[in-house]
Amino acid sequence: MLHTIAGFDRIGEENAFAVLARANELAGQGREIINLGIGQPDFRTPEHIVEAAIKALRDGQHGYTAATGIVPLREAVSADLLRRHGTETDPGNVVIVPGGKVTMFMAILMFGEPGADILYPDPGFPIYRSMIEFTGARPIPVPIREENEFAFSADETLSLITENTRLLILNSPANPTGGVTPRSEIEKLTAGLERHPDVAVLSDEIYSQMTYDGMEHVSLLEFEGLRDRLILLDGWSKTYAMTGWRMGFSLWPDALIDNARKLAVNAWSCVNAPAQYAGLAALTGPQDAARSMVAEFDARRRVVVDGLNAIEGVSCRTPLGAFYAYPNIKNTGWPAKKLASALLEEAGVAVIGGPDFGVLGEGYIRLSYANSTQNIKAALKKIDAFLQENQR
Repeated sequence: MLHTIAGFDRIGEENAFAVLARANELAGQGREIINLGIGQPDFRTPEHIVEAAIKALRDGQHGYTAATGIVPLREAVSADLLRRHGTETDPGNVVIVPGGKVTMFMAILMFGEPGADILYPDPGFPIYRSMIEFTGARPIPVPIREENEFAFSADETLSLITENTRLLILNSPANPTGGVTPRSEIEKLTAGLERHPDVAVLSDEIYSQMTYDGMEHVSLLEFEGLRDRLILLDGWSKTYAMTGWRMGFSLWPDALIDNARKLAVNAWSCVNAPAQYAGLAALTGPQDAARSMVAEFDARRRVVVDGLNAIEGVSCRTPLGAFYAYPNIKNTGWPAKKLASALLEEAGVAVIGGPDFGVLGEGYIRLSYANSTQNIKAALKKIDAFLQENQR
């Protein structure tokens, strides 16, 4: 018998990929499936980005790069952070990584072990809790509540910190709720964190360029008092429709950057070279396509919210960021995961059950509006018809 470490008995996964696989399987059987489950823009990567990768290949960029990424790209990341957040950063503290999850993986590995507590948003991206449990650390949910517009509460978050807390994970704009935490709450949190100087902070800002209704994204980079313990997660997947390119970046404090570099060397050597040149073109080239995508997501957001609120038993707060709606389905009488499964198998609409995003997710489902308006409207009709025919 093979004996793997106990961590593999605790590790979870991201059920959106299981739903995607099942949706593709049903589609392969000839079923009409509308996928509102996966968090992936339905746009093509902008052409100038694709051409930059092709040119890099033709120019012979086929080899290894530095484990932390090519210098021009790290410099472009620092310039981009200055442009968007008004904060100077050292390109030497930037690590180019194969997707956003890798930064979570590295940060949680650095701080997670038996006896340690790691705070994470719940409902939140499922890999947070999965990786925390894998390391043997204790996952401490930070409740993300509908009555708080799905923003985190500074007071509630600070109240959960103990002498065992090693890492606090924050996410705004948020997956799965679409919540955006306002500046006042972030300022209150950062002030409170001054009493806990030994707690590192991982700020997941992968949706930082997707906010609506004039809502401001407030980066934790703005707060000088956190800079010596702040890990920033961002990347290209959502903003530039580059999910399959596997391109992310992270910014590390001086105390952790060498640990991050060593993990890169041990795990993936470097991100593939042509993709890095594509990432460089994305940051330094025209931003029109990225802005157009957000405008289209905004229009779809309104269709989703209006349509969901018109369905009996369903209510949906208006998301202020990302491209997800997180409707409350408690009054339908359906458990969330059973409803999500039935909608896929019987109605042909893929969504994700709230419990896949945490222990506080019951009573909700997640819909991605990174799909066409036509498909969204058709999906909402199918959901409405299914619930009318299957009342509980």
